[in-house]
Amino acid sequence: MADSQPSATPLASIEAVESGLASQGYIASRQIATAVYLSDKIAKPILVEGPAGVGKTELAKAIAAWRGLKMIRLQCYEGLDEAKALYEWKYAKQLLYTQILKDKLGEVLGGAQTLHAALDQLHDFGDVFFSKEFVEPRPLLQALEQPGGCVLLIDEIDKSDAEFESLLLEILSDFQVSIPELGTIAAAVPPTVILTSNSERNLGDALKRRCLHLHIGFPEQKLEERIVESRVPGISQTLRRQLVGFIHQLRTLDLKKQPSVSETIDWARVLVLLEASELGHDMVRDTLNVLLKYESDVEAALPHVTSFVATAARQNVFG
Repeated sequence: MADSQPSATPLASIEAVESGLASQGYIASRQIATAVYLSDKIAKPILVEGPAGVGKTELAKAIAAWRGLKMIRLQCYEGLDEAKALYEWKYAKQLLYTQILKDKLGEVLGGAQTLHAALDQLHDFGDVFFSKEFVEPRPLLQALEQPGGCVLLIDEIDKSDAEFESLLLEILSDFQVSIPELGTIAAAVPPTVILTSNSERNLGDALKRRCLHLHIGFPEQKLEERIVESRVPGISQTLRRQLVGFIHQLRTLDLKKQPSVSETIDWARVLVLLEASELGHDMVRDTLNVLLKYESDVEAALPHVTSFVATAARQNVFG
């Protein structure tokens, strides 16, 4: 049974979205806050694209926590189908009831005098096996059944097959789904839907038409400093400015994987743990593997460490 919960109040303004997300440690740009505000006002899902680690999934978590809504997550992967995403029948329970019917067949048939009458009675009884009682709801159906609404996160939609997109179209358009044996199930309160994509494949036009598009890239330096300040409260202003400045320089290199915001936060936590007060050449060399996930990227960055540290230090001095 779905949890009983009050519906979330409508969003008052874009500024309210910014402050609400900030209360959960999510420092949103104006563009992000605007997309969340509009999504609520016009009841459209948000398709969030951008590189891994820039806060796409965290956005859905922050919205749910701020608005006091349950978050339901569907992690996409190749081969994801209706049984894992929408619903499946409780086969074991159906089998048990079949056995009970077999044992009580005489009682079920009652006083049926003809084969036709017996078949009619069995047919009426058989409809029970495909009722709501025998449905196992998966994330998509669970989201529609929440009485007070919820945040539905469809994570990494680009990892699913193109066929799976067709399954989503009715849900994203009308917040309902058609199940042949049960009819149409519509959401009493439309969920807030966030789809994320790392752009591993091109998504279909039909899916994109049903969504607001939001691209989250690497943040500007001042915004990234605010993010670090929010997520790593023990870090000094000097170190925060220097490490963000260093990372922004790293991103100018031709790397296999650019360090994302999640790596920035991890590195800040590591430097605080090591009691660093400012960036130093040796400290950076020893912890570069926290930022860069490929040895080829580490090797490409090492020759630039000294100059990048010096530039970050100068930027800090001059603000």
